[in-house]
Amino acid sequence: MDMKDLCEAVLREDKQHIRTVLATVVHVEGHAYRKEGVSMLLTEDGRHYGTISPGCLEDDLCARVEQAWDSERVCIVEYDMRPKDDLSWGENIGCGGLLHILLEPIRDELRGLLNTMYEQLHAGEVVRLTRQFHREGERVHYRLVTGYQATTEVTPPHSSTDHTHSLVLAHHETMSLSDATHASEAEAESIFIRTYRPKPRLILIGAGDDAQLVHTLARAAGFEVVIGDWRTALCTPERFPGAQCVTGFPQELYEQIRPGQGDYVLLMSHNFPREREWIELLQDCPYMYLGIMGSSQRTRRLLDGLPEYPNLHSPVGLSIGADGPDEIAISIAAELIAVKRGKSQQNREVTRHEHRRTGTCSR
Repeated sequence: MDMKDLCEAVLREDKQHIRTVLATVVHVEGHAYRKEGVSMLLTEDGRHYGTISPGCLEDDLCARVEQAWDSERVCIVEYDMRPKDDLSWGENIGCGGLLHILLEPIRDELRGLLNTMYEQLHAGEVVRLTRQFHREGERVHYRLVTGYQATTEVTPPHSSTDHTHSLVLAHHETMSLSDATHASEAEAESIFIRTYRPKPRLILIGAGDDAQLVHTLARAAGFEVVIGDWRTALCTPERFPGAQCVTGFPQELYEQIRPGQGDYVLLMSHNFPREREWIELLQDCPYMYLGIMGSSQRTRRLLDGLPEYPNLHSPVGLSIGADGPDEIAISIAAELIAVKRGKSQQNREVTRHEHRRTGTCSR
């Protein structure tokens, strides 16, 4: 679950008057299942949204909800899983890292901030949340920046502690936990910054049966999914729960969906003329990813007479030897994740000039 999902869960639980606590990893040493900045939501009745570990810490964190809610001090829980002889954590759970997790009761100021974050993320805006606190202090001080300002270089907030050393990196997704270098732990001031971005949008053209698992996996991987097709009987919320379903022919779909910067476009309608029309419409679109289902030969025919397309992936999906619609769907989802994380192979695109790759659409 990303932060938008967690904010939505907060709003839902708040309507039921359920007390909730936000757990955020603010420091990691060594190996850990999740990275700094990941959050999960804990409820007073023992449920949780999201994960921080493979399942070994969640029960213990849920048991701390009442204590965190009632505490008048900043609550940071430490899990040291590094010692090999520690059978309670350590190698017994296969992690082996040190985690500091900040527990924040969701009320008053934080509730309002999370509501604002949900609205901004839902509107496609970037938000940046800064937390400033003393480890044994009375409260966390928040600063929320939205819109363009949230995409600019991070500037350390002013600190009243002369000894505070701020480790703040310019990369927008970087989180930092910085402590005073000469103060005691109780006096040390910490600054933690996290930038949250809207979910990337996957525009999936084609509502056939093979698109259903791709849709499910893409949503699980953190994509907002739009399904577009001219067949109204196939393009329905019942077949694609949680997706935006849009019907029409290519020009109509393009005008309704309006693909733009950062979007992922996947053509798997298996209809050559309509996918050719889509290809022509996308010539000047600043998309992040363009995947085309089918063989290299088919893609070359689609691109015949057209300029080269950047970020083109065809045959679509990571090359894992996939066979059949389910395995191909998995390979496509893996490729979407790789591109989102910046781990995709470069220059793997098929263009009209490339004749080296042939074969089926199996990946």
